Amino acid sequence: MGACVTTPQPIRGTLAVIANSLTSPRPVLVAGATTAVLVSLTLPANALFGFGQYGDYRPAYAPRYAPERPVINRAVPSRPSQSGSFSKSRSAGKAEPSFSDLTAKAKGKGPLRILISLDKQQLTLYAGDEVIAHSRVSSGQRGHSTPSGVFSIIQKDRWHRSNIYDDAPMYFMQRLTWSGVALHQGVVPNYPASHGCIRMPEAFAQQLWTTTKLGARVIVTHGQVAPAAITHAKLFAPKAPAVASKPALDSVQAAEQAWKLAKLDQRQAVAWTMTDTPTVSLPAVDDAAQPNARPLKPGPVSVFVSRKEGKLFVRKGFEPVFDMPVTIERPDLPLGTHVFTAMDAKEDSARWSVVTVAPNTTATAALDRITIPQEAIERISALMTAGASLIVADQGLGPETGIGTDFVVVNP
Repeated sequence: MGACVTTPQPIRGTLAVIANSLTSPRPVLVAGATTAVLVSLTLPANALFGFGQYGDYRPAYAPRYAPERPVINRAVPSRPSQSGSFSKSRSAGKAEPSFSDLTAKAKGKGPLRILISLDKQQLTLYAGDEVIAHSRVSSGQRGHSTPSGVFSIIQKDRWHRSNIYDDAPMYFMQRLTWSGVALHQGVVPNYPASHGCIRMPEAFAQQLWTTTKLGARVIVTHGQVAPAAITHAKLFAPKAPAVASKPALDSVQAAEQAWKLAKLDQRQAVAWTMTDTPTVSLPAVDDAAQPNARPLKPGPVSVFVSRKEGKLFVRKGFEPVFDMPVTIERPDLPLGTHVFTAMDAKEDSARWSVVTVAPNTTATAALDRITIPQEAIERISALMTAGASLIVADQGLGPETGIGTDFVVVNP
């Protein structure tokens, strides 16, 4: 995967050491000094100076990730503060905010959303409607630019190292795509400098890693955007699945017949016509409701409406649930990219917030043009919880959306 690392640095001063040793009046020490220098040339740079192959400081004892090793609450190897760490600001004596209680700040405030501005090289963390942290970042440099779009955290690895860039350290890694874009700890100058990932200062990277969970939404834009409250009749609200009531049976024969039907345990009777024996009308079988159907994965439901494909797609726990055609008025005109998030969800009501990523039109205007089939609305409403999301975009399901991901929308 892409690694946010600096370019290799040469070993400096080696020739000077050799030259000094050759002019030494002590020939016995000359041989020893020359031998030591020649041996040092065969060692990696970090063995001499304590730096990684790409200039990032990396203590020699920093452990590699191993599946059997716990990845949470493990001490971080100490190292000198980088420029931009959260220990002190550039103004002498002025302390910057502490992120040691970032998890406590986020607790109970609603879904987490990470918004990143490439132009400002800044990350903003929202918990519900509240901004709880800012951090400087360093995104991809020219030729290795970081894509903008809608992502989510799909993997976390405390001790990750790059499998492309010579084992470069990428500690506190939070993966956004399987093709190689991630958030992780690294050197953070005041400009883009990575190979496509988003670097964060060590202190913040550690705190963010311990605060987020898989599925947390990450939105990357060039400009700076912010969530806004929104209400609209076409946004989903939680509703329990309808269960038809059964009138009392007026005969022993009818009761026996109903008992036999119940033993089949296949479908819910929804219409009863009372005669000497009941006549039962059965709905179409819903595979998801069958006893042998695979249970849905935990996590908020996620919905994606694609103008390109003219369809609605539903995922839960990074796995597809169903898809269905939708009607879009004036399908030749852009909808833009809008990410709606349910801040809370109660019976028959939900409070929504939206981030507009590509403002080809307003979020309200985009919803106005979309007609979702009632069947889809009912199935989605039955899955609604806080953190549920609806993404509206002009793009289709791109190659980044796949096994083990939520919907990934990469802007062209």
